[in-house]
Amino acid sequence: MKRHLLIGAMAATLLGGTAYADTLREALNSTYHYNPTLNAQRESLKSSDAGVAIAKAAGRPTVAGTVNLTRDISRSGRFESTLGKGPYVTSNVNLSYPVFQGGTVKNNIKAAKKRDEAGRATLRAVEGDTFVEAVSAYMDVMRDRAAVELNQNNVKVLQTNLEATRDRFQIGDVTRTDVAQSEARLSLGQTRLLLAKGNLTASEENYRRVIGKQPDSLASPPPLPPLPTTADEAVRIALVDNPDLISILHQAEAAGYDVKSVRGTLLPTVSAFGSAEYDDAFGDNDNFLSGTTTSVGAQLRVPVYQGGLPAARIRQAQAIEGQFLENRIGTERAVISATRSAFANYHAALESINSNDVAVKANELALEGVRAENSVGTRTILDVLDAEQELLNSQVLLVTARRDAYVAGFQLLNAMGQAEAQDLGLDGGPLYDPLGNYRRVAGDWNDWSGDPKHLPVSTRTLTPAETPAQGVTPPTR
Repeated sequence: MKRHLLIGAMAATLLGGTAYADTLREALNSTYHYNPTLNAQRESLKSSDAGVAIAKAAGRPTVAGTVNLTRDISRSGRFESTLGKGPYVTSNVNLSYPVFQGGTVKNNIKAAKKRDEAGRATLRAVEGDTFVEAVSAYMDVMRDRAAVELNQNNVKVLQTNLEATRDRFQIGDVTRTDVAQSEARLSLGQTRLLLAKGNLTASEENYRRVIGKQPDSLASPPPLPPLPTTADEAVRIALVDNPDLISILHQAEAAGYDVKSVRGTLLPTVSAFGSAEYDDAFGDNDNFLSGTTTSVGAQLRVPVYQGGLPAARIRQAQAIEGQFLENRIGTERAVISATRSAFANYHAALESINSNDVAVKANELALEGVRAENSVGTRTILDVLDAEQELLNSQVLLVTARRDAYVAGFQLLNAMGQAEAQDLGLDGGPLYDPLGNYRRVAGDWNDWSGDPKHLPVSTRTLTPAETPAQGVTPPTR
């Protein structure tokens, strides 16, 4: 499945909303730039980037300097001399370079790089999951607004029916039972309307949580791109490009390098060093000669016995590697299951759309016929009420099926690793570069470099009316 298929399919219609309607493109843009879950994952990736620099630092030379200023308080016995009591200044500079560390540095760097690759894949996964959540929130609002409108229309129809039934009761055309049935059905319709409004409020609040603003008028979503025709094809795509699976693969590889790194603690280490020392005295120390000393050398350290620590750490690292290897299979199972489930849900919803579309048209005809038959006395008021309820039910089911089909289709894209910003062709400024920070920090040698304190870029949804009476809160964007 080519990523550009999604770009072409969505770009043509996402820009075609009405002048005063939010589009799905705008909602996804807002989510991409200002969703706190996504922004937090980007910061987590920066932590993994720094892990590579930390691992590299262990293989670089270190330089340390010391300055000592001392003065003798007293002297006695053989420590007496013609030298004064000071003060004395002693300074030295030490350079140490790890020549061979048993392979620990090399394997730690490889492990850190693999974890960083896993972090980039995890960012992709979080991005796709967040977009699925945004699409679901968008479609939920559209579905529930349609349900509220359908129930409002139903209540109006039931009120008209009740008034007509009461008028007919006044002239003896119907019985008290017919009036009671109309009253009961109106009360039930009003209850359904209240429930629909409650569902709509919940959907709008979820929209605000995920996308960062209250939903305005929403434009119809674009058609989905061409999707695989078989579940097997979808699974093959997912097993290559699903970010969760890619992430766990890199984590397992990193754990393998950890095992090699711990094994390196059993090997000898070699370090080279150099030092320079300067000594001087102040005051009346005329007999003290100042001077400098320089030296170089090498140190070989051979571990003979470490109390069983290396073996324990090796077993621990092997167990962690085994955990990731098992989790890799578990993730693969989950990806296959999620892909097949989304594929099945998508096609089931498409069939449901067709069935409910037929049902709506049939119920419209049935209601028209029942009303005509009721006018000539061959149908009861209850028959009319039942026909109206069946039409409402089929209309709500049709709206729900359309929502379910779109969300399931997007979930299928996500399972296949094709529901990210670069796939969607969003027009909200440059996309976040997950490698940008890595290039900047992974090879940094500077001890004093750093980043400014992070300021949140995610939008807050707190309104003035929701602000607590006490305490100070940061202003909303």
